[in-house]
Order: sequence, then C-alpha cells, then structure tokens
Amino acid sequence: MSLACRVIPCLDVAAGRVVKGVNFENLRDMGDPVELAREYFRQGADEITFLDVTATVDERATTYDVVRRTAEEVFIPLTVGGGVRTVDDVARLLAVGADKIGVNSAAIARPDLLDEIADRFGAQVLVLSLDVKRASAELRDRVPSGFVVTTHGGRTETELDALEWAREATERGAGELLVNSIDADGTREGFDLELISLMREVSSVPVIASGGAGEVGHFAPAVGAGADAVLAASVFHSGQLTVGDVKSAMADAGIEVR
Repeated sequence: MSLACRVIPCLDVAAGRVVKGVNFENLRDMGDPVELAREYFRQGADEITFLDVTATVDERATTYDVVRRTAEEVFIPLTVGGGVRTVDDVARLLAVGADKIGVNSAAIARPDLLDEIADRFGAQVLVLSLDVKRASAELRDRVPSGFVVTTHGGRTETELDALEWAREATERGAGELLVNSIDADGTREGFDLELISLMREVSSVPVIASGGAGEVGHFAPAVGAGADAVLAASVFHSGQLTVGDVKSAMADAGIEVR
C-alpha cells in the first residue's frame, strides 16, 4: 500500500468538457479539461483521473485528443477511463499519454478483459473502476454485502456484489480499485465510510475513495476508513477547495501526504 496518501482531482468529461452533476445526472459544464488539469498540477495534485462519463453510454471511444492534450500539460500520473473495451483501446490510450487505465462496464460484461490487460501491460496499468450503490430492496437477498456494482455511469444496476467483484478483479490482475459511491456522488456530504472500510477488508491492492467530498474535513475520515488515495471533482472545479487545502487538513490530522 502507499505510504503517503494521494490526492487526486477527477475530470469527468463529456463532449470534451469537464462536467459534474449529482448521482451522475443533471450534468453541468465545469470548464476545459486541459486548463483544469494544468491548474491541479500547479496546486500539487499527485495524480489526475480523467473519466469520459458518457463514452460507454453513447457507445463511442474515449476522446483521445483531449487525453493527449491533457497529458502534454501535466507531468504526474494520468488515469483514463470510459469506453475502454479492448487491449487495443488500452494500448492507444497509453500511446497518447495515459499512465493507467480505468475499466468498468466492459470488464463486467467480459471479465477476461482484466486478465488480458494485466497480462499485456502489467497490474500497475490496470485500475478497476467500481460505481457502487446500496442494493435495492429486491436485490438485497442476492447481494450479501448490501452493495452492488452499477454500469453506464451509475444508470444500470447489476446483480454483482461489489465486494465479491472487487476480490475477483484483483485476482485477475487489477492493480488498484477506484471505488465511487453513486449514493454519495456529488452530494458533498462526505465519503461513504462503510463502503471504503468494507473494500479495504477485501482488497489486497490500493483503494481510491471517490464520491461525496464536500469540505476539507471529509478527507481524513476516508483515509481512516482504509483509503490509500482520495479523489474529488466538484469541490476542486468550483474553487471551493484546493489540493493544498486538502493536503494541509490531512497533514494536520496526522496523515502523511506527498
């Protein structure tokens, strides 16, 4: 696991623009991804995550030119996800500047994709992106943990137990878990600490906590629950918080930051 906690701004991109909504709906424009990435790099971000949030829904490829332009402006690791369906997609993204690749819907549809990516590029490249929500009443009897995986930006609920899927994915070669709480996403009411804690218990690889950050005091509890990295979007895009604000608050809480 990481010795120092990473702070990761997330660029949710649709049609070449950074967007943000609540529970992945009612998306609003938050700016140009290259400009925002440049600013977060200046603020001291440890990594940038770039997610094309409509690529899978619209059945189109990730916007490679935006990835390339972003990678040219920042010199920290860049994780890219959205619309990744094959090892060739991964190769192309790495070629235009991505360091790590996030996979979600395509791996659920065909889990062997995880093995193929890890075998060809190594576990350090492969990030399993999990959009997780609490199971609906009709699914609870079939989902032991109470948490299910969703696809298509949180729009489609599967019957996959989130913890079982996380465990299987790491066995198949995923090097990190990006765990996004659909229930908390965009609410600014804090990370889902129960979900983070449960993921920490089953994961042998780093866990990135995502969804719900609203103030500096929300980040340290996520690390306390087991996160190796904390990810946020809207609080950074709006200028409410800077990366430095978050790192200072975590350092004051006794957490090692870079």
